[in-house]
Parts: sequence; structure tokens; C-alpha cells
Amino acid sequence: MPTAPQNTDELYQALEENDRRPYGRTRTVTAEELVDAAEQFAEPVPLVHALFELQEAYTYGSEPRKSPVVFARLLNLFDEQPDVFDERRRHTLFWRFKWVADALRVLPEIPLTGLRQWLTEMRDRYEKAGLGLQPYYGQAYQLAAHIGEGTTLAYELWAGRSRTGLSDCEACEICERALYHLAAGDDERALKEWEPVLAGKESCQEEPARSVSYALLPLLRGGHVDRARELHLAGYRNCRRNPSMSGEVGRHLEFCALTGNEARGLELLAENRNLFGEVDSPLDLFDFLTGAEVLLQRVESLGHGELPAAGYAGRTWTVAGLRAEVRGRADDLAARFDARNGTTAHADRRRARLDRAPLVDALELTLRTRGLDEVAPAAPVTVPAARTAAEVPESLPELILRARTLDEQGHPDARACWAKLRTLAASRDYAHPDDPAVGPLAQLRADLLSDEASRTGERDEFAEAAALHEEAAGLYEDAGAPGDAAVARACALLATAEIPVGTSAETPGEASTEIPAETSVETSAEGAEGAGGAEGADGAGSADAADGDGGAAVKAAALASAHAAIVRLHEEASGLAPHQEARLLRLRATALGMRLQTSGDEAHVAPVLAEADLLLAFATRHDLGGQISGALLLRATTHALSGDLPAAVTAIDGVLDRLKAHGPAWHLPRTLALRGRIQLGLRDVQAAQADLAEGVRLAADWPADVVDTARLHADLAEVCMHLGRPDEALRHLTRSAELELRRGSRTDAYCAYSNAAQLCLDLGRVEDCIALLDSLLAEPDVSAGEVDDRLVAQLRLTRARALHTGEDLKAATTEFVALAAESARWDDDPGSHVMIAAETAVLLGESGDFGRAREAAEQAIAAHARAPRYEQLSGCLRELARLQAEQQGPEGLADALAGLADAGRIADEARAAEYETQGRSLDTALAYEHGRVNAYAGEYEAALAALEKALALLGGPTQEKGGDHAGEWAECVRLTAAVEGIYMERPAPALNRLDAAVSRLTALGHTEEAEPLSSLANRLRDGG
Repeated sequence: MPTAPQNTDELYQALEENDRRPYGRTRTVTAEELVDAAEQFAEPVPLVHALFELQEAYTYGSEPRKSPVVFARLLNLFDEQPDVFDERRRHTLFWRFKWVADALRVLPEIPLTGLRQWLTEMRDRYEKAGLGLQPYYGQAYQLAAHIGEGTTLAYELWAGRSRTGLSDCEACEICERALYHLAAGDDERALKEWEPVLAGKESCQEEPARSVSYALLPLLRGGHVDRARELHLAGYRNCRRNPSMSGEVGRHLEFCALTGNEARGLELLAENRNLFGEVDSPLDLFDFLTGAEVLLQRVESLGHGELPAAGYAGRTWTVAGLRAEVRGRADDLAARFDARNGTTAHADRRRARLDRAPLVDALELTLRTRGLDEVAPAAPVTVPAARTAAEVPESLPELILRARTLDEQGHPDARACWAKLRTLAASRDYAHPDDPAVGPLAQLRADLLSDEASRTGERDEFAEAAALHEEAAGLYEDAGAPGDAAVARACALLATAEIPVGTSAETPGEASTEIPAETSVETSAEGAEGAGGAEGADGAGSADAADGDGGAAVKAAALASAHAAIVRLHEEASGLAPHQEARLLRLRATALGMRLQTSGDEAHVAPVLAEADLLLAFATRHDLGGQISGALLLRATTHALSGDLPAAVTAIDGVLDRLKAHGPAWHLPRTLALRGRIQLGLRDVQAAQADLAEGVRLAADWPADVVDTARLHADLAEVCMHLGRPDEALRHLTRSAELELRRGSRTDAYCAYSNAAQLCLDLGRVEDCIALLDSLLAEPDVSAGEVDDRLVAQLRLTRARALHTGEDLKAATTEFVALAAESARWDDDPGSHVMIAAETAVLLGESGDFGRAREAAEQAIAAHARAPRYEQLSGCLRELARLQAEQQGPEGLADALAGLADAGRIADEARAAEYETQGRSLDTALAYEHGRVNAYAGEYEAALAALEKALALLGGPTQEKGGDHAGEWAECVRLTAAVEGIYMERPAPALNRLDAAVSRLTALGHTEEAEPLSSLANRLRDGG
């Protein structure tokens, strides 16, 4: 707190501000400071309010030892100055007797006699005040349930009594009744009792999160698997990292352990690492530790005890080590509670949880399903292939020669050989064979560098790839292998040309909400270099890094220069083996193919075809099968890039026939993928789906990174969207992302997951969307700031929108405010800031914080001056005006109209710029909003005039304009008639308007749009 309040008004304002903070140390410390400040004033009332706030902070901040101390001060004030407590403060005081009972119960150091003594005090106080005793009996039952004795009688004495104004809320009492039945072994009755809470009909500060955590296992036992999954996702989000809900977190960890989601459980444990040190409630800590031990025990039983685990601060933990630590602490807590209570209830409950067997083998909880093998940090792994890979030779000379032979052929198995050689060569006791056929150590090191460079280039890390290729070239020269050196230098030239001139990352908010169709087709065949060429996985490469027209021109020039340099290198080289010369020809063709894809210049087509013909002739002469198919595929791709898709299909059909007859077989998946993309360009979606599905089937025979299975799944996702199968598209998107992640292409993986999250949101799978994004945002490289900040912002933006859709307005607003502050610093992208600030303003308006909402809107207006976003900004200003008029009525009218005036200026700017809107005009939307705003404020004449203007601007419905326009027009008529007929009490003209509109809509076939108008007309005729 910067400065202490100087008067009571400032104190109340500070208390109000603190009340908006989340529970935790910041809120608690501020509450303590405000109590100190309140003690300086002569009036006792401010002190009472400050003490109430402090007790609440302790209670929900998981500091139960301090809550009773504060309440004792309040009770003394009440005894000494009862007149200070008006009806509301008196109600709060008696309500919080229950808080103290709860706090004392969770502390094992408080003797049982002390707990019962407090309940006696509560009963005496309630009787003296003439209050009903149902709340007292509720606390007596909870103590009995905690001890594990006398629960049946205590339950009957409580549950049979009528509720009073001081009874716990309906949601909390429902939970207690359900837990009683659950403890008796009656899952079905417990779930029936819980239904109003689980369905969201009853809620409070702790509910439904508390009930959800207890209901998960009964739901599974009853076969309600999908419901359990849904509630786990929503319930966990509402309790994570919250010390006062650590017991609930523990039950979610247990749920993961018992459903085959041990990897997710470890992920959630890491996310809640703070709970090991921040939970001051021994009972909550006991529940959390027991749930954590169930998870750790399960992971260790599966043979993964040495996996890293997040635990107590100050040291590094393994699963086995943390389990031992947790077991000791939880056993100690159980012993302390049972010693205090004189029973074995807590040890028994703990043993029952630890002895539970898994309830299902594998329940897919999230879109990002991972196994325990993927938890440990490790180098990217290749997806196991269905095909049995050739055996890797044991003899070192044979292994080296085998790797080189396979690499010359472009065979996928080359990578396994290089991987084994890399491990052997890195060992301290490595002894290089003294064999002329193998060559010197420098040559092997150059081979390994070339392989590493190729992998690096596949991750689009072109600068590093170029440096590695150059280093390899130097080693090849030292080893007396000039042909290999020439190829390596050519690879370095092409990689250098691919270094982006500017990053063209998709800006937040402008990402497509569905998978976009390809606008160009990339060559998808490997040449004979296979997994090891600088041409990369896609032969003709990609123009994605070009930043606008200027960036494309610069990149095209760089590729042309690279081509010229490679040609010179080729001409100057001597003594080349056929496979080396073929690779140089392939690199020449690739450089020009990439230039064509970058520029789209028709003049660049012929040079690519000429180079492809040179490669084809040479490869045919020397019977280099991989390079023959690569050359043919380059021709097919060039036809596609030039826009001649039918010729491309004809060419690629020939390639497929050749591959099926002569191989190489590993080119088939990529070739089918290319044909699928071309078919999609020809709008033959069914054919595209068939080709891509066959490509995926064949790709299973080869390592995923070599045949680019991830791209196949991404393309299939796009096709499924065109076919209207979004759920299938979602599965392919997540599969693509998983494969990208496994091969180390983390940026591509996050982009694919981002698309998957957006698609989830579009499908209404809000909790799936949030859970997926939470998992991504918790990744170590994201948390460490190692991932592109705009990509992370896109993930956070989608999450914020999902939170808003899921009606978590507070969390959504918090995230939007943070994003708006960050995007304000994006000087290179003011357009995204317009969008984010505009959305932030609307959410703040929904929260009723119109001062901050206006500040956010002003930020959006300022950024709009640099990068106009007419529709987004106008929509924000109109919606903000509507919200203010709706919430504040006449008092908010002036500010609302000022916002609409700003929207009017935006509409004027758009008109002057000849901007065309996607739907109705900005002027029409503005007139309609003037009508709504004035109606909310009771200015009905102004509202009617504005709505009449909106109707005139809209124009009447027609068959040509379609249902959307008819719906907008009908809604405007409905609102106009409501203002006129109901609020202005002029039913006759309103009915005439409605009847005419209904007739017009019906005649045009818009019967659905006419129904609300008919309903309003009937209401007016009935006099209502």
C-alpha cells in the first residue's frame, strides 16, 4: 500500500480496492495494513469493516490460525459496543462463528475439548440472540464427520432442521449432504444430491469446485466417464494454485492417477508446486499431500520413479524421492489428527485412497495426451515406424559406409545410422577405424555436421544451418573430399538465402478462425539427398518468411544470387561423383523453385523447368531413382505454382506411376500429399481427402520427420474443414502438433496447437480449449520467454476469449488487460493493439468498470490512427455505449452518447477511405445502437427516431439479400415496435409496423425471422 489512508473515505476506498484483489499474500498484507490504519480513527465502524476484511483474507488465503484471533477482536467490540453493529454487520458477525469453527477444526494442535467448547459458545450466543440453531447443528455434524464418530445422529439433527438466514449456502449444504451419502458408500444418492451444484444451478465462493473434486471418482464408478472428464477440466481450472483449495487440487491429481493420465498429473503437480509451501491449513495440506502421493505412487509403480517431479523448494526431486517425502509428512499429519480426535479416521481415509486401483485404463482428458515417456526432458524423438527398419551394422566401418550409402540414396534409414555414429563419436574412448575405405575422422565429423545442418534447416533455423554446412565443407576439404565440400558449400549458400528478411508471424487477433486454404503448392518430394539436403523437406521451399512485397523481392533476389553462386560452384568443381553432381543440380533447381514461389513472377517459371530438365536428364543417365522422381516432382510443382493445376495433376500422376513401379517408396507419402493439395486447389475435396489419407497410411512405414507426417495431418485437417468435419479436423491438427513437437519443431507445433485451440473454441469446446492452452503456456520454453512473444500472445489471446466464452469474466478481463498493456509496446503492429485494446474495453464494460474501459478504448483509438481497424473499433465503441446505458440508465447516457459520437467519427473516416464493411454499414449499425442506448436511458422519442433511421439505411429484405439481412431488418423492426408499442404506449402504429413486416418476411420465405415479430404483435394485442 503506497500511502496509508488519511481519512475514513480513503480507508473505505482502499478496502473496496482490496476486495477486488485475488486471495493471497498481497491481499492479506494489505488487509493487515488497513487494520493498522483504521485503528488511528476515533470511529469504531471503520475498524469493524477492516477487521472483517482481514478475517476474510485469512480464511480464503489459507491462514486458519489467524482467523480466530481477528474474530476475537470483533467479538470483543460487539460485547463492548453492540450499537456499532447495525443489522448487516451483526449478521456478518454471527455468520462468521462458522468460519472460526472451520478454522479450529483444521488445526490438530487445538484439543477436541476446545472445538466443542467453541460450538457451545456458538450455541449460547445464537440462543441469546434469538437465532435459529440449524447453523450450529451443521457445525456439530461437520465435527462428527471429521472425527469419524456419531455422524448418523449428528447428520439427522442437522439435516432435519429448517434452514435459517445464517445457514450455509445451498451449494455448501448440498455438498455436505452428498459427502454423507458418499461416506456411506451410496454413490448414486450422492450424485443425485450433487446434481444442482454440478449443473451450475447453485454456487458460491467454494462451489462448485469443491463438489466437483469429490464427485469425479463416483462419476467414474457410475460409468459417467464423459461427465467426469468435463467436470475435471472445468473444476481444476477453478482451484489450481489456490492454497485455500489445495485439497481439491489433490483430488484432481488422484483423478489423473486413476484414469491413465499420470503424465498430466505430473504436469498439474508442477503447476501447483507453490502449494507445498503456501498451505497453512494442516487439513487442506493433508488432503493435497495424499492426492499427490496417490499420483506419485502410481507413476513409481509403472517403473518411472526416476522421472523429475516438482516438489518442495530448495532441491531437485524425482518421483520416488518426492513420494517418500510426501508419505512421511502426510502420515505425520494423519497421526496428529487422529491423536487429537481419539480415532483412526484420517489414517483409514488415507489408506483407502492409496489402495484404490485405477478406475479406467486410459481416459483422454485433454487434446494433448502424453505418456510418461514424454515427461523427461530429452532430445526430440522420431515416432516409431510401422515398417521394420534395416538393422544398423554393429561393425564401425560397416556402419560408416552404410550411412554414407543410404545418405547418397536419400534413404530414411540413414538417420538412424548417423544417430548411432554421433553417439559413438562423442564418447571419450572412440577410436576411428584405420581403413582407407572409411576415410579420416575429419570426414566422419563432416558427415555428422552435414546431417545436423539438415535437421537444423528443417526447423527453419537457417543461419545456424548455413554455419554448420560451412563448417562441414571445411572438414571435407581437410579430409580430401572436394566433391562433398562443394555440395556442403552449395547447401550453405541456399540456407543463407533462406534466412528471413523479416519475421512474418501472424499477428494476434488476425489468425484465421478456421484452417485457411493453401494459396500456393510446395514441392513435396525429396531428392537423392533425402534426409540430408539443404533443399529441406519441401524441395521448392517456402516463401513464408518474406515480409510483404518488399521482403519477397529481397528474398527472391537472394535466391537468384544463391542460384548463380551454386552454378559457379558447380562449374568450377571437378571430379564429382554422379550423386554429388545430381545434388548440385537439385540445389540449383530448388533455388529457382523457391524464387518462383516467393515472387509468383510468371517469368520465373521457365528457368525452373529448364533446371528440372537438366536434373532429370542427368539422373536418368546415371539411374539415380530418387533424383529422377525429385526432378519430375519439381516440374509438377512448377506447373502448380504457375497456376496450371490440371497440368500439375497430370505430371504428378506420372510420378506416382513411376514411384509405384520403381520407387523409392518413401517418396510416395509426400507425392500423395502434393497431389492432395493440388486437388484441393481444384476444389475436388473428396479426391484431396483420399490422396492425403492414403499418404498418412503409407507414411506409417517411415520415420515421421523424414516423410513429414505432420504436414500430412495438417493438410488433412484443412480438407476435413472443407468437408464439414471439424471434429476430425481437430484430431488431425493435434496429431500434427504432436509430431512437430517430437521432432523439435516447437514453433510449428505451437502454431498447430494454436489453430487447434481456436477450432475448439469455435466448436464450443471451451474447457478443452482452455486446458490445451494452459498446458502449452506452462511449457518451460514458453515460461522462460524463449518462444516468439507474438505467438505466445496469440495463445494467451485465444485463452482469454475462451475464458470469456466460458463466463469467467474476471479471469478473462485480467488477461485482456495484461495483453493490452503488452501490445501497446508493439510499435511494428499497432493494428493488433487496436483489436486487443478494443476487446479489453468491452470486457471492462461488462464488468462495470467504465473508467478503465474508456481508457482502453482511447488506446484503441490512438492505435487506430496508425493502423485503421474501422469495424473492430466502431463495434467496440458501440458495445461500450450500450453496456453503459444498460447498466447505468439515464445516469450513463451522456457518456454513452459520447462513445457513440466517437463511433460516428470512425464511420466518417471509413466512408472517406471508401472502406467496405463485411456486413451492414457502420452508419446503419450506429443508428441502431443510438436507438438501443436511448431506449435503455428512457429517451424513447430519440430512440424511435434513431431506429427509423436504421431501418431506412438497412433497406427492406429481399430474396437476393438472404437470411442474414432479413434477420437484421426483422430485429430492427422488433425493437422499433417494442419502443413504440410498449414504452411509448402507442400500440396501434406498432401493430401496423409488425403486421406489415410479418407479411413481407413470410412472402419472401423468411418465416423463422418473422416469428419474433408475430410473438410481439400477439403480446401487444393482449394488452401487454
